[in-house]
Amino acid sequence: QVQLVESGGGLVQAGGSLRLACAASGRTFSTSAMGWFRQAPGKEREFLASIDWSGSRTYYSYSVKGRFTISRDNAKNTVYLQMNSLQPEDTAVYYCAAATSYNSVVLIPNLYDYWGQGTQVTVSS
Repeated sequence: QVQLVESGGGLVQAGGSLRLACAASGRTFSTSAMGWFRQAPGKEREFLASIDWSGSRTYYSYSVKGRFTISRDNAKNTVYLQMNSLQPEDTAVYYCAAATSYNSVVLIPNLYDYWGQGTQVTVSS
């Protein structure tokens, strides 16, 4: 079992930055691929980024590549999403997820078996 709790969301002006954190419980965190997703009102869940178990490999969607950075600290059981140059279209609920059966990057949402409750990010223009 893995429990995930996101934090760090909030209201920010366009061009600003936020750093999301996802604290995990459970022994499998350090061997699991982790990912960040978001869902805006009326839209489908969108994959943003994934990181392998060691933190050495990452993958980003085209929409956030160059602006967002995923990282992890296995000693703290935490994965992060640094978000820079935020725009109003980045407004959404952001979720972290764990793919405990995989240790490399995972792009497919259905392969993630644990999800956090989400944290709201609102970017004003």
